[in-house]
Amino acid sequence: YKPAPPEILARVAAIETICRRHEVPLRRAALQFPLGHPAVSSVVMGAVSPAEVADQLAEIAAPVPSELWSALKAEGLLGADVPVPE
Repeated sequence: YKPAPPEILARVAAIETICRRHEVPLRRAALQFPLGHPAVSSVVMGAVSPAEVADQLAEIAAPVPSELWSALKAEGLLGADVPVPE
């Protein structure tokens, strides 16, 4: 692996800022985002401990406000036509 390029780090920082504004941990948004696409029916998560499994299950079940996805689109961090969770 190589370090992420500065433009990727800046994009992640911008996404994380919006997540914080909506009081949503980045990992929660990341776990739930793929489920917005109609072709995705499940997400496979890796874990090394029962505590990680419990955390991931809690994050996948926790609410993410639709305003978060709208803000990501408004900031150009997601394309306007990208499907997002409802």
